[in-house]
Amino acid sequence: MKILKAKDKVKGFLTNLPHLRDDDNKLIASVWFEELKDKGYEPQSITAFMFLKILADGKLTNAESIRRCRAKFQETNPALRGKIYAQRHKEKIVVNQQLKSFL
Repeated sequence: MKILKAKDKVKGFLTNLPHLRDDDNKLIASVWFEELKDKGYEPQSITAFMFLKILADGKLTNAESIRRCRAKFQETNPALRGKIYAQRHKEKIVVNQQLKSFL
């Protein structure tokens, strides 16, 4: 069985589940849910402690890696952008201007 890299997993989710394009928390949860199933766990029945142990042991894709993959795909592929992509980038410009005024 081929083990998918984080970028392959993220691209699949962004392509097939558009509602995940604007919400990193939902995207991360979806990736982890599938990874747990792939590793033989039943996500609906494991305890929070067990989940945290699996996460702490590095058995799930790093959340920051998932977020970065999402951002890169959306930067380079407009078809994978969510509904609020443009709004987030407008806010980025305002924040950058505010930060420059403090320097």
